[in-house]
Amino acid sequence: MHIGFLGLGNMGAPMARNLLKAGHRLSVFDLSEAAVAGLVEAGATAAASPAALARTDVELIVSMLPAAAQVKGVYLGADGLIAQVRPGVLLIDSSTIDPLSAREVAAAARAHDNPMLDAPVSGGTGGAAAGTLTFMVGGAAEDFERARPVLAAMGRNIVHCGGAGNGQVAKVANNLLLGISMIGVAEAMSLGVALGMDPQVLAGILNTSSGRCWSSDTYNPFPGVLENAPASRGYSGGFGTDLMLKDLGLASEAAREARQPVFLGALAQQLYQAFSAQGNGALDFSAIINLYRKDAQA
Repeated sequence: MHIGFLGLGNMGAPMARNLLKAGHRLSVFDLSEAAVAGLVEAGATAAASPAALARTDVELIVSMLPAAAQVKGVYLGADGLIAQVRPGVLLIDSSTIDPLSAREVAAAARAHDNPMLDAPVSGGTGGAAAGTLTFMVGGAAEDFERARPVLAAMGRNIVHCGGAGNGQVAKVANNLLLGISMIGVAEAMSLGVALGMDPQVLAGILNTSSGRCWSSDTYNPFPGVLENAPASRGYSGGFGTDLMLKDLGLASEAAREARQPVFLGALAQQLYQAFSAQGNGALDFSAIINLYRKDAQA
């Protein structure tokens, strides 16, 4: 299949590479010439612009962009994908944006006779490279089935969440919980160590007891507990603090629109805002534990 791919950042580039590995023909675009060059070297063809990509014979387009503003800029308007692409081409946006924006873009696509899915992902850069991402997909069931083989080349768990925008609903809810749970693990680990507990022993107890969660057993924020976690490499790589802050902002905005209280989510947003304001926005979000660790503040 000839697939167009827009957005070759830390997530998009490995996702695109997995499509090439699966045997698909790929046309790509990104504002970074270096990112495009890396995919061209792997076998893709470069497009001069999103509009130019849309005017090729692509059968399906995937986008992975930073925020709703970029998604709307790429898809909408006279030079946007929707105006330029042939009717019938399936559009898949894997960016993480608010549900209302996803539904707005999907409605514009439908008006142009282009089916569209919102398909944000979970699994981080490691999952993107390994092809083990979780896709949370919103849109029509028949479009989901059409997209499934393509998504399967990039992910392991592919879930239809319902109508347009519901993939983003699932992602917002998931990352709201993730931000909150990471702060909870950071507090518990910091308290236990401050009271004299060995962090490895404490983590082992948490991970075999009722406090067990992904933030503890897979991504523990205390340095040295998990060899492959960002905490053991200076909080480099992984999922940045500013990205978590963005997602908590999306949750807060969605909650405002729905008139749904998110008490802990609002507090988590403020904690990550404070941590980012201290100059830590590029660190992995698990570095939030440094708000609690006395040795890290010294």
